[in-house]
Amino acid sequence: MATGTGTTGLDELRERARIWLDDDPDPATRDELRQVIDRLPGSAAELTDRFAGPLTFGTAGLRGPLRAGPNGMNLAVVTQAAAGLVAWLAARDADGPLVIGYDARHGSRAFAEQTAKVATGAGREAVLLPRPLPTPVLAYAVRRLGAAAGVMVTASHNPPQDNGYKVYLGTALGGPSGAGAQIVPPADTEIEAAIRAVGPLSAVPLGDPGTVLGEDLVESYVDSAAAVVDRDGPRDLTIAYTPLHGVGATVLTATFARAGFGTPAVVTEQAAPDPDFPTVSFPNPEEPGATDLLTALAEQTGADIAIANDPDADRCAVAVPDGGKWRMLRGDEVGILLADHLIRRGRAGLYATTIVSSSMLRTICAARGLPFDETLTGFKWIVRAGAGDEPLAYGYEEALGYCVAPDHVRDKDGITAALTVAELAAGLKAEGRTLTGRLDELAAEFGVHATDQLSVRVDDLSEIDAAMTHIRNRTPDTLLDEPVTSTEDLLPAADVLILRTASTRVVVRPSGTEPKLKAYLEVIEPVAADDVPGARGRAAASLQALRTETAAALGIW
Repeated sequence: MATGTGTTGLDELRERARIWLDDDPDPATRDELRQVIDRLPGSAAELTDRFAGPLTFGTAGLRGPLRAGPNGMNLAVVTQAAAGLVAWLAARDADGPLVIGYDARHGSRAFAEQTAKVATGAGREAVLLPRPLPTPVLAYAVRRLGAAAGVMVTASHNPPQDNGYKVYLGTALGGPSGAGAQIVPPADTEIEAAIRAVGPLSAVPLGDPGTVLGEDLVESYVDSAAAVVDRDGPRDLTIAYTPLHGVGATVLTATFARAGFGTPAVVTEQAAPDPDFPTVSFPNPEEPGATDLLTALAEQTGADIAIANDPDADRCAVAVPDGGKWRMLRGDEVGILLADHLIRRGRAGLYATTIVSSSMLRTICAARGLPFDETLTGFKWIVRAGAGDEPLAYGYEEALGYCVAPDHVRDKDGITAALTVAELAAGLKAEGRTLTGRLDELAAEFGVHATDQLSVRVDDLSEIDAAMTHIRNRTPDTLLDEPVTSTEDLLPAADVLILRTASTRVVVRPSGTEPKLKAYLEVIEPVAADDVPGARGRAAASLQALRTETAAALGIW
């Protein structure tokens, strides 16, 4: 790789950039790249970074900054990715259309339309969703339309300068458990190889723009989503909601209305899609401050609960009044509440979560005689849990992802998750109870399972490798003065290290979608004499100590 230093390296870098520029189909990114080339040698570092790629097509598809060059999201990269994908589908004789969805980020619609033209140019039918819509609607459409595959153009909750490209498989290639689900290995590496085999973009045939679906597809999703809850259940619930400048509002409000709930109060400043996400630093409801406007609205309207979707509405966050202020529930708390609710409703089948989520679901399933499975991180694994021995009834991951209706959407779905949370909250309210009260009841029965996360954002990905190497080479013998009874290293299948003691668990891994190192912490504290507050206090203190010990073990403090 050219480093940008030295005459020879600079000449090689300039030549690579000019070859790319000549093949780029987008005048805007051609101009952008030409300006970077013209600023050489002063722009050598920037140009080197733009050509440090290409972006790798992994199990999360493509994701990267919007910029010219192979190491960014742009029309050239999308054209190449689409050509590789349709070639891969053709090589496997996958029948059916390619269905394409997109969010409201910068470039999303253009990337979706270019994907359709590449598909039709290769002789495959292409259908586009009618407007910017949530990712779950695309996942639903793959199953509903009998598609060979689906593409969703989104960067989910990434910063505004990013975009991405996710692929879902239809029944023929995904199989029963993976129909309408995200790709898993070896499909990712096979598609990546097909992308790399694409020749000059000028030789990629472009066809007609495909068929734009009507609103009846959205109506079908809304009908199916509304049917997830009991039509005859209580509906007295005041809700505050934000889509965080994303595409969830129209679909969520329509679904709630169809299910018989009142219209949620929506945060005005965040109600309409805005690709610049002006009111938040990061458009992720897990980030500090992201839901401040939501909880302010909830307080103002006297809401019973507050709900946030991330920008593509596949995740769902929930806040509740607690001790005179509003508290965001952790993903594990919502996950356990939903699981418990579905179990009490009589939902049979397999319950699944991931290795980084709370172990409480395992405990509940064992107590109630239900099958349980634990998977690697990501819904592509959760929806394939159990190897098909039991039908999936429910799956969740702590990062605010919930699949409450696997036959509706074979992926996380922030719309149906929000609706099911509302059903649970309304039912509890009718009995004079609350979500936090139900959490206390579960803690009294199964013990406090307190979870937290140590998350470190980096500018240099080598820092993550260094931290993982550090903890592997200096694995602690004790955590919270308890001996480490189990050390599980998942390499080479996954870059994950798991440490366990009698009452704690630490799972360390790099993020799959962001430049972050993450450590997932859990402390289990028994509840004596129904003293849940006391147990929670002890667990919170233990979590803080475990956080400090884990940071030291990673060499980051």
